[in-house]
Amino acid sequence: MFKEKNNETYDRTGELNTIIGKGAKFEGNIDVDHGIRIDGMLKGSVKSSDSIVLGKEGIVDGEIYVKSAIIGGKITGKIQATGKVVLEASAVVNGDLKTSKLVINEGAVFDGACVMKSDKSAPLKTAVKPAPEKTKEATSQTTSKDETKL
Repeated sequence: MFKEKNNETYDRTGELNTIIGKGAKFEGNIDVDHGIRIDGMLKGSVKSSDSIVLGKEGIVDGEIYVKSAIIGGKITGKIQATGKVVLEASAVVNGDLKTSKLVINEGAVFDGACVMKSDKSAPLKTAVKPAPEKTKEATSQTTSKDETKL
């Protein structure tokens, strides 16, 4: 169900039933209800309610719409994931990315725009603290000092 690597858990809920093997070339659109692994070449789009794993030698020229993605190969096109996207050290991504969680490992190349949306179940936390309010005492002391100068 889950794959552990470098103390990180990657979301993969279903079975990995579709594989485009090393040396294979596929042109067209793929729509699956389970995980897919690509070690060959795909020209077209991938839609999956689960995950995609793009091996180090895998190449995708097209759009990817998945729950989560682990990218080790090369993608030219758009990636849209409802969950986590991981760009491994060997990944080369030329295109836009939309996801809720993104991990970019050292050595990965990402050339594009990224839009991140938070998980709806987790409230956003703000990093900015509100400025402290002035107390009446501090305000009256400042006024008293200014009036004595007059």
